[in-house]
Amino acid sequence: MEFNVKHGALETIKCGCLVVAVSEGKTLSGPAADLDKACGGQLSNALKNGDLSGKSGSSLMLFALPGIAAQRVLLLGSGKDEALSDRAWRKLVQQALAAVKGGPATDAVFALNTSGVKNRTAAEQTRLLVEACYDNLYGFDQFKSKKADKPKLKKLSLWTADKADADALKQAIAEGAAISDGMALTRDLGNLPGNVCTPTYLANEAKALAKVHKTLEVEVLDEKAMKALGMGALLAVSAGSAEPAKLIRISYNGGKAKDKPHVLVGKGITFDTGGISIKPAATMDEMKYDMCGAATVLGVVKAVASLQLPINLVGLIASAENMPSGTATRPGDIVTSMSGQTIEILNTDAEGRLVLCDALTYAERFKPASVIDIATLTGACIVALGSNASGLMGNNDALIGELLDAGTRAGDRAWQLPLFEEYQEQLDSPFADMANIGGPKAGTITAGCFLSRYAKAYPWAHLDIAGTAWISGGKDKGATGRPVPLLMQYLLSKAS
Repeated sequence: MEFNVKHGALETIKCGCLVVAVSEGKTLSGPAADLDKACGGQLSNALKNGDLSGKSGSSLMLFALPGIAAQRVLLLGSGKDEALSDRAWRKLVQQALAAVKGGPATDAVFALNTSGVKNRTAAEQTRLLVEACYDNLYGFDQFKSKKADKPKLKKLSLWTADKADADALKQAIAEGAAISDGMALTRDLGNLPGNVCTPTYLANEAKALAKVHKTLEVEVLDEKAMKALGMGALLAVSAGSAEPAKLIRISYNGGKAKDKPHVLVGKGITFDTGGISIKPAATMDEMKYDMCGAATVLGVVKAVASLQLPINLVGLIASAENMPSGTATRPGDIVTSMSGQTIEILNTDAEGRLVLCDALTYAERFKPASVIDIATLTGACIVALGSNASGLMGNNDALIGELLDAGTRAGDRAWQLPLFEEYQEQLDSPFADMANIGGPKAGTITAGCFLSRYAKAYPWAHLDIAGTAWISGGKDKGATGRPVPLLMQYLLSKAS
């Protein structure tokens, strides 16, 4: 989809479809009032005659209105005449796009200036609009024999009354498009089946990104190299699989050489059976999504490189497949992590923290400004927060605050959980430095406590995206692309 900005008198703009919002009540305002005046009151007549209520979800398509250059005018009900929430704004945008993309128009102009969106500038509204459009247009039919029909709509312009706003809106469009492209990559990788998306596939995907964006550099460590580094925790996860583990580094150097990099660490379990502690069969197919943290890292790196942000960024992906076999790690086994700390593995299905802990230790060599790990880590996080917010923990209050703010600004929220010292005691082991699980209570927090033991050398945060990375079951099943918007907002703030 090609996005652009238009300004000037709405009635003079030629396009296949012009979309305007109409609030409840009998009085038109804003762009709708201007159009009504140009066409001799036909819009207000439609309201008076009951053809459009203005309630949220209502719509009316009008054709060949006198005095208006657009072939069609779509009136969309926006509800009460008040500022919209982010959610209501996204729904309005997606309703508009759904109506237009199903028709014959090849181009459209959106003039959805309502009473505004709460606490949003015009540029922020525009970025949310672009992201909502991309979300509506996303589809994954790579493995279907019959592909979905592509919409005829190719160009979408956003109207502004003030020409002076055009540059800011164009920048917002660029940011929204880059974030959306990053989300699409994250979703595509998440939706791939485990027999396609292996650790080696993820490594090749990183290399493919580096070929497109010359500012990227990729290094892939194989199992021999990881063994030499002492990554016993990560290698314990891949021990039962025929697929070799990979530690993937993808670096972006857009800042000054002396600038400390921000590091993103992604959990990349390309399929998780649970290992010897095998999962129930029902919904195990969805464990192909256990690499969505890794997919998020690649999506963010792609967006950062596309926008050429003036920062340094390192993406680390700890990738393995967790399978049961004669060579698999057993419950009760003790392994030594890269940090030298020993771990009693009481449950082989708590494997994400094992691959992450070695990656977090490896991250120290980059002397990072911040480290954020992203992982579909615990089912307990879904119980606690559902699918609306990602779980957030960390060792640095300033970093936590920045991420919470970024989530709110991006419409991709997180919620902080505590890392009180008392929770650490649940990881005590009589045989090793720690166990890899802390019992049935506070499962998300004790997983965070485990990771915190490997992240003492830098400001660190942990995002548990088990509830937000994909939609489970039903016709809408699939990866969401979260938390790419949250992380991009954080990095955009650092870049500015």
